[in-house]
Amino acid sequence: MEMQHQESLGRWDGLGSRDASSRAEAMEFICQEVMRKVEAIEPIKAATPAPGSSSNSDLNDILVHLLMLSRRCPFEDVRGRCTQLLRDIQDLGIRIPRPLGSGPSRFIPEKEILQVSKVDASTQAIFEDAFAALRRLDNISLVMSFHPQYLESFLRTQHYLLQMDGPLPLHYRHYICIMAAARHQCSYLVNLHVNDFLQVGGNTKWLNGLNEAPQKLQQLGEINKILAHRPWLLTKEHIERLLKAEEHSWSLAELIHAVVLLTHYHSLSSFTFGCGIMPEINCDGGHTFRPPSVSQYCVCDIANGNGHANHHNDLLGNQEMCGEVEELMERMKQLQECRDDEEASQEEMATRFEREKTESMLVVTSEDEECVPSRDISRHFEDTSYGYQDFSRRGEQVPTFRAQDYSWEDHGFSLVNRLYPDVGQMLDEKFQMAYNLTYNTMATHKDVDTSMLRRAIWNYIHCMFGIRYDDYDYGEINQLLDRSFKIYIKTMVCSPEKTTKRMYESFWRQFQHSEKVHVNLLLMEARMQAELLYALRAITRYMT
Repeated sequence: MEMQHQESLGRWDGLGSRDASSRAEAMEFICQEVMRKVEAIEPIKAATPAPGSSSNSDLNDILVHLLMLSRRCPFEDVRGRCTQLLRDIQDLGIRIPRPLGSGPSRFIPEKEILQVSKVDASTQAIFEDAFAALRRLDNISLVMSFHPQYLESFLRTQHYLLQMDGPLPLHYRHYICIMAAARHQCSYLVNLHVNDFLQVGGNTKWLNGLNEAPQKLQQLGEINKILAHRPWLLTKEHIERLLKAEEHSWSLAELIHAVVLLTHYHSLSSFTFGCGIMPEINCDGGHTFRPPSVSQYCVCDIANGNGHANHHNDLLGNQEMCGEVEELMERMKQLQECRDDEEASQEEMATRFEREKTESMLVVTSEDEECVPSRDISRHFEDTSYGYQDFSRRGEQVPTFRAQDYSWEDHGFSLVNRLYPDVGQMLDEKFQMAYNLTYNTMATHKDVDTSMLRRAIWNYIHCMFGIRYDDYDYGEINQLLDRSFKIYIKTMVCSPEKTTKRMYESFWRQFQHSEKVHVNLLLMEARMQAELLYALRAITRYMT
């Protein structure tokens, strides 16, 4: 029986082959297997609810997987065969699933996101690599495909962290991803990695709660919550407790691997909420077996802004914000002229940083009530009340982290590369890709140098975490980032679960969705680097 199961899994994996004949052979096997299952049960008429038998449940899981492949597989032949197979099954009286919602994002209309069937050769190659590695092409990748160069770097790094040789076993890696995403109540990432955890042989008991996981993973809970919400509080004593925990102790290499995973998935949670990423088609909330409404029009379309309801409002909004881009470009020009004319003293630069850091505390992340995590999410971490806190609460002072004393380029990069070879290089390329990415455009304007704006966004995020660059004039931030943008940045970086579509729409109204996704890439990478700096500095202090 086990051999049959392994053969079946191998056939599904064969759909990711670049060889068309191998895909055809795998697809033929799958068609035969699915039709055997269909014939083994009594037909379920389209209008009747599904019986709860295991055979029906098993078939439903397969049908959902076929639906995902029909929409997301990068190979046209597989998409076509899966679509036809679902039709054939429906013709036999079996209910088939359909996707919920409209596309990969709640915030971005599906028609504006790169379609799997309409990509250039280089993007096609990226999609094929991703599909071969993960057996899926997820919604995050589709939204990131606005920027293929970055997507390639991101997927290469993530693949290395999760699947290639490294200090931690595979099931530990996915469990750490679950722990990290759960801190921000990111059910999208939790669900993905619960599936991956089980596929690599993870113990289902661990999914009942962190208290069911090994003591070694439970001990990681403390630095998980500190890094996610208040990284400036991490000390070498936290590191020492993990490295000297007797039989449950971590090695330095294991800890570096864990810290990179934690920071990667904290920041990826920010991107997920900031882009309104929808559940995957084959996950909970991504599909339904219910027939569509009589009108063939789903309320999700209105919620996602894909209908006509918001069109008039958008036109009015564009008229109101007509000069937004030009004003921003003019401020950039004036700041450049001021740079050329005069240079502030070191004392003045320090004062401007402290002023901006203090003002960033006053930016409110959300007017909504506190988000209470569901039991499904909260069981993966402890201390659910522990969240983001500003630097100064009840008079508490947190020292400024001077980048000149400990930076990624001069310190963090080499430490990661020494203890987890190649990962420092991959992370550095990913940081650089997000920071330097530019098409020299702003909305409809071309040949624009956006470096000043990109640096202001990056440094504002690090400023919120107390990190100061001595050579940067923080007075520029208030000139370039308006209040609605700052609210969006702070919410997405510090409390991403509170990000709303209204916030996403309220900043940079005239900019393209691709430009807003680029902003989200900047926010994600700047946040990850800030968390990493605090963690790596604590590890360095322990080592010295």
